[in-house]
Amino acid sequence: MKTKLALLFILSAASMFAGARVFVGIGAGVGFGGGYIAYAPPPPVVVYAPPPPPPVYYAPPCPGPGYTWVAGYWYPYGGYYRWRPGYWVRPPFVGARWVAPRYYGRHYYGGYWRR
Repeated sequence: MKTKLALLFILSAASMFAGARVFVGIGAGVGFGGGYIAYAPPPPVVVYAPPPPPPVYYAPPCPGPGYTWVAGYWYPYGGYYRWRPGYWVRPPFVGARWVAPRYYGRHYYGGYWRR
């Protein structure tokens, strides 16, 4: 009985100095050395309704050689869509090709440059 009472006293005394702790960690990556492999969760999938039809507009003249025309597109912003008008831009690397944003299966996939 005395041991249980002493153990209860020690635990209650130790809990006086313990504070509530909350740890939140997010990690991602894949390591192949030393047997360590960490898996990242899939990116969040946001579902949108189809955007409105694109407005009719004309591309301005090309500002010079080496420019690529990126056509205008609708992109989700909050709970609605915003129109990004087309523009002339120099590709970020030689041989780059712009892949326009698209909607597939009610999901929005942003545009990007590829080889």
